[in-house]
Amino acid sequence: MKTYDITPNDWLKGLIVVLVLFTVFQTGALIGQGSAGLYTDHETIDQIRSRISLDLQFLDVGNHTLKTPPNHETLRHYISRINTILSDKNTGVKLLAIQSVTADSQALNENERIIKFTLHNSEQSVNVQLAAVPIYQFFALSPLALVASLLIAPLFVKAKLNPRVTKTPPSPVVIPEIKVTPKLTINLTEKTIGNGVNDVTVQLQNKPLCFYTALLHYCIENPDAALMHHKDIPPELTNLATKVFTRLMELGHTKRKRPDFNANLDKTLSEIRAALEEVFVGFSDEKIRYYPPRAQGEGSRSKQHSYALPVLSHDDVVIIGE
Repeated sequence: MKTYDITPNDWLKGLIVVLVLFTVFQTGALIGQGSAGLYTDHETIDQIRSRISLDLQFLDVGNHTLKTPPNHETLRHYISRINTILSDKNTGVKLLAIQSVTADSQALNENERIIKFTLHNSEQSVNVQLAAVPIYQFFALSPLALVASLLIAPLFVKAKLNPRVTKTPPSPVVIPEIKVTPKLTINLTEKTIGNGVNDVTVQLQNKPLCFYTALLHYCIENPDAALMHHKDIPPELTNLATKVFTRLMELGHTKRKRPDFNANLDKTLSEIRAALEEVFVGFSDEKIRYYPPRAQGEGSRSKQHSYALPVLSHDDVVIIGE
């Protein structure tokens, strides 16, 4: 998080920036106000010129050639009528005189600007005199210039401030808990089975190790197979078990004769189940996937129970040294 140490010198700099910006913006506003006022005066004077030109043929302004004087009463009344219209429109311009004839109520105020022009007709020239408010009356303080200065000044001052960075203690990193699913791991090199999660392993004898490894392969390839206790194991399963036994010989674990995998099948399955019970302590749900089902009941009914494993895939088992 960044904080700023604002010193009195910084406040002074900020005030100077505000004043400079306000001067620039106010100057622009004054130029605009003056230009707008002068343009309005110019438009008003043109309208007065046009109005008098149209009315000139009806006005008795006298005749210099014939030595006739202007009709003062008529001209005063006309001047008053024109000024009433100009005053109602708040133009800031008034008609002072036509041919030196002025209205009784019209007096020239201090600092007013005098504007003169001459109109010409076929007989003579008519002099007209106007008065307009002084230019400084167009000017006024612009609130928008002040607001703009206050809003923009921080953009210039901020770059000159010295930021002080305060260290925020880092938020504790939350490490999501990753749930590791146990997976049966058979290590032919060490003749052990484990769960792949912890260091718990159980060493098996050659016969149950070979048979169980072969049983896993067989059930993965034949998910609908039924393996009955009262029948000999299928030739495919025997061949797989023999293949594993041959691999154990290659690894130097045994030089004995290949065992009869049909003999004492219940004992072999019991040794496998006992090892799984020990390896999957605390993982009952996962153990069921690898556990050869026990025979239920007694006598001939128990012999008809299948010890085939539930549906598995190659990804569910890790075999090392195969």
